[in-house]
Amino acid sequence: MSPGARSEADPSVDGVDVSVYTVPTDAPEGDGTLTWSSTTLVLVRARSGDTEGLGYTYGAPATARVVSDQLAPVVTGRCVWDVSAANEAMHRALRNAGRPGVAAGALSAVDVALWDLKARVLGLPLVRLLGASRTRVPVYGSGGFTTYDERQQDRQLRAWVEELGIPRVKIKIGESWGGEERRDRARVTEARRSIGDGARLYVDANGAYSVKQAVRVARHLDDQGVTWFEEPVSSDDLKSLARIRAAVAPEVAAGEYGYTLAYFGHLLDAGAVDCLQADVTRCGGITVWLRAAALAEAAGLQISGHCAPHLHAHPAAAVPNTRHLEWFHDHTRIERLLFDGVLDPAGGSIRPGASGEPGLGLTFRHRAAEPYRIS
Repeated sequence: MSPGARSEADPSVDGVDVSVYTVPTDAPEGDGTLTWSSTTLVLVRARSGDTEGLGYTYGAPATARVVSDQLAPVVTGRCVWDVSAANEAMHRALRNAGRPGVAAGALSAVDVALWDLKARVLGLPLVRLLGASRTRVPVYGSGGFTTYDERQQDRQLRAWVEELGIPRVKIKIGESWGGEERRDRARVTEARRSIGDGARLYVDANGAYSVKQAVRVARHLDDQGVTWFEEPVSSDDLKSLARIRAAVAPEVAAGEYGYTLAYFGHLLDAGAVDCLQADVTRCGGITVWLRAAALAEAAGLQISGHCAPHLHAHPAAAVPNTRHLEWFHDHTRIERLLFDGVLDPAGGSIRPGASGEPGLGLTFRHRAAEPYRIS
């Protein structure tokens, strides 16, 4: 058989289904540049015979139309083994539709579902299929929304550090596009008081500051032992990120809004970050996340998975330069609600594949999810 040829015995993707669920937050949530009261999960299920793989993304309900109208026809009928070829075909199909944003989320969800399907057909945890580099993946507790009062923030941080033993946490700053700098500083001080000196403290400005403001705020961050300064300015402004990185003590991180592999290359070439972030639900799925990790490794940097920790867990365990995953309050709450097989972050790390369940190890809870379904 010639290279690339397909045997009639090889399993094929028989179909792709998509559904949408909107789950209210448990309290108003906000960061430096946005507030929200609900989060939407777009679920993709790829079928081969009696086996089903799942993937999802967090984003607009319109994502589902891209999956059903433009991507499902492209991957249906393809060999289950050839996820990379399916990913490339989806990228090409979206050329005129525009790949960043909603379309990238759709592509990412389908890609994850195809990887999950492949691993399930083989009866392997996904990390075993990818090849494990580690057995445990560190996580950090993430939340600390700007909409929280001091008591809410304290309670959340203490739950991570004292109850779960997670030794690293992150809060949001940059409130009102940097217009509440005094409160930002106060909340960082309060956060340090809540977690003590033994835990690492991270902050995320979601691109709210100007360059000078970010450098000014970073002095207070350094005083409070903050070691991670995420998106001090817009992640589209690579030159400004590089300027801030050169001027401040905390490490600068960005990349969660990377929708193409080329973006990560530009971010690294600009010397804009100390640790690369990538989001498997946006960047092009597991296929592209692994490539972004390789780019970071070639540049001598680590990679951190942004949000959706149950989708990042297996690929993060497969690369040697993973630093950690974001145990994001909004997403972990939804994933516990909608899926069986969720991971335990106690002690500050998770063990993808330890259960022996195939694929991602997740099972969708259809009955629990039905009240939240919108399409």
